[in-house]
Amino acid sequence: MHPMKNETIEVSIVMPCLNEEETLGICIEKAQSTLKSLGYSGEVVIADNGSTDSSVEIAKRLGARVVHQPTRGYGAAYLAGFAAAQGQYIVMGDSDDTYDFTDLERFLKPLQNGYDFVIGNRFKGEILPGAMPWARRYIGNPILSGMLRLLFGTYISDSHCEMRSFTAEAYKRMDMKTTGMEFASEMVIKAVQSELKILEIPITYHPRGGESKLNAIQDAWRHIRFMLKYKLSNQTAHDKQSATPTETNENDESPP
Repeated sequence: MHPMKNETIEVSIVMPCLNEEETLGICIEKAQSTLKSLGYSGEVVIADNGSTDSSVEIAKRLGARVVHQPTRGYGAAYLAGFAAAQGQYIVMGDSDDTYDFTDLERFLKPLQNGYDFVIGNRFKGEILPGAMPWARRYIGNPILSGMLRLLFGTYISDSHCEMRSFTAEAYKRMDMKTTGMEFASEMVIKAVQSELKILEIPITYHPRGGESKLNAIQDAWRHIRFMLKYKLSNQTAHDKQSATPTETNENDESPP
């Protein structure tokens, strides 16, 4: 159940966190200072996924709101963070300093001008040295984005860029469910299927601070498995719906 949106909060910046004490404070301060300079009333929501370092203490000290999500997973953390977000506009991004939270204006202005969903594109922007391993840049991301385009007709070329923004209403329409890394794919699929007005913008991708939580093979498999299962379940449902009117017409013995 979503809480009633607070009319005094325009923007919620939601970051998942699992032991990001090296970079979390930097990300929070960038977000807060940028919201202030742009004149937005906003909040920073940290969806903590069981940190055992000083991440929670850092977030609280800087005035961010901390939401605890004991269920592990990228999607699980975001589901908790989004459920707690009170803003009319929501911006999501990792707390490892790979995404630049001083770049908020380009993610918020389009929402005010009629777009429902904005997603960054690292490949059309700049990927700084050391920010993305060769295999992810030239094999993993292109294959996964290509599968999304092939299976679901999406037109987003960097579907796994995790800096995104959307309206609170668009989030409700997407009806997100998954709890793992496949959450990123699910959001793109549902944004397209919900016929949201989508904008893709070039961004700069930075080397992360701290230890990476990614497991390339396992994460890629979660994305692929989700896409195939979702496609199959949707096709099955479509086939059943298509069959129903035909069966009804064949058995309809009412007079013309």
